[in-house]
Amino acid sequence: MFKLSPKEDKFFALFSESTEIITKSLKRLYGIMQQDCVSTEDAAQMHRFENEADNVTTQILERLNCTFITPLDREDIYKLAQVLDDIVDFAEGTVERMLLYRTGKPSLGALELVHLVELAAEQIQSAFSFLGNLHSKKSNILAAAEEIYHLESAGDKLYREEVARLFEYEKDPIEIIKWKEILEHIESTLDHCESIADLLKSVVLKYD
Repeated sequence: MFKLSPKEDKFFALFSESTEIITKSLKRLYGIMQQDCVSTEDAAQMHRFENEADNVTTQILERLNCTFITPLDREDIYKLAQVLDDIVDFAEGTVERMLLYRTGKPSLGALELVHLVELAAEQIQSAFSFLGNLHSKKSNILAAAEEIYHLESAGDKLYREEVARLFEYEKDPIEIIKWKEILEHIESTLDHCESIADLLKSVVLKYD
């Protein structure tokens, strides 16, 4: 049984910080989606989250470059850092589109789709909290990954239903174009969460 050095352990602390920013940004996105419209301050706040995420990713990569012995393969740490950073980019992109297109309050289906992404983000944070004890917490990480798969599958179904509803009931073609793009972007965010689950699963199996 080995113990991680403080330098090695710092990677997991930074991953934890990154996932905390993710859950914070998705929780805020869910709140924004419940408003009648998006404000410039909403967009600015999401941009601040994105800057925070970029800063943590930079710290991980800088530490990776100056650490001789790492707790996981260097390639795995690099990939995990990058995929985490992308989630906040997706969240910011959703708010930017809503502000740019001057959308009104979203449908209940769009709101539920964002809620599924929020739940997936919470599972990502949970999985990464166990990464420092990978061998003993393998089952916890895999369970979180399976829940993300379940959420992504539910999101696919909801996305298709919501797009169908949009074409059936929305009479303004401009509104159809706006919301179809936004829905696609939210669904892509959920797909990215699934990609993170895939990566986590591969890391766990590699060190099994």
